[in-house]
Amino acid sequence: MPSPSSATLTIDLDALAHNFGVLRGHAGAAEMAPVVKSDGYGLGAGPVACRLWAEGARSFFVARLSEGEALRQSLGPGRAATIYVLDGLPTGAGARLATAKLTPILTSLPQVAEAQALAAQAGGLHVGLHVDTGMNRQGITPDEARALAQAPDRLAPLDVGLVMSHLGSATDPEDPRNAAQLAKFETIRALFPVARASLAASAGIFLGADYRFDMVRPGVSLYGGGPEERPDPRLKAVATLDAPILDIRNIAAGEMIGYGSKTVVEIPTRAAIVAAGYTDGVIRMAKGRAAAWFAGALRPVLIVNMDLIAVDIGNAPARPGERVELMGPHAQIDELAAAAGTVAHECLVRMSARAERVYLGAI
Repeated sequence: MPSPSSATLTIDLDALAHNFGVLRGHAGAAEMAPVVKSDGYGLGAGPVACRLWAEGARSFFVARLSEGEALRQSLGPGRAATIYVLDGLPTGAGARLATAKLTPILTSLPQVAEAQALAAQAGGLHVGLHVDTGMNRQGITPDEARALAQAPDRLAPLDVGLVMSHLGSATDPEDPRNAAQLAKFETIRALFPVARASLAASAGIFLGADYRFDMVRPGVSLYGGGPEERPDPRLKAVATLDAPILDIRNIAAGEMIGYGSKTVVEIPTRAAIVAAGYTDGVIRMAKGRAAAWFAGALRPVLIVNMDLIAVDIGNAPARPGERVELMGPHAQIDELAAAAGTVAHECLVRMSARAERVYLGAI
């Protein structure tokens, strides 16, 4: 039973499995390696990864070493997944990586040197290599990759099992940057013919077979975010945030609501005051543009304060205790993100611990 005075974040693991199946259907022969960084995009990396393991996932990506350690513990000894750490090999982290059996994705020449030293002590080390093909965020340069490939002793005794890069514009299929990055990556892949290759995340999966290579790394679309940053009917909402109505206010035309003097109702307005706010993860800048679902329709969100949200419910029958969907199958995450001037990823990871969590479906 949800609390009568708190927001509830419901995580539908069956919907997660559905989305995994949709993405797998577009991935061809490529391995599906889910991205569960940021605590499974804010939804709980443990339950998410365990359910995806049941759906067939055997490799996962996290961002931080600590995330990899936590994920290994959540998966337990019975789920011997390959866990890739996108931040690579921080200085002095070798023992922790080895203990948790994590695979670092090396992102710089100093990390390559650190990995070589660790491998020399351990008698080998399985790693991945991130090459920057134009996103200019992480990864060694193509010239650095070429130099490594032409001097095999620089990589010995490392086992480079994966070469990857990351697309910067995959959410726009018409952006020429996609083809340019693909061409660079194909050249890089040829330098490491034994290693598996990975370029596509969620959006890249839908760019076509040329982008999929040996492994794809689905992220936000697993959790319901559209690959083109707009609602996609093929995907289901995994996260639903709802909260109870605390009060119903009648506001006269010309009156202000909330802090300051910027939100003024132009006509007589009937507002539901809902027990949620930016403490619970609803981004404040969504006010005035977002919509919440109540009584069978989308209703304008008037204000987002720390603990309270006001929703214009018009003449809909309402009483305190009834719940309003702030994000979910009707108030879709991509629409909420657009209203807040951000992306679905941020809306998900901002969900706070104050919202009571409920899991649906088998883990």
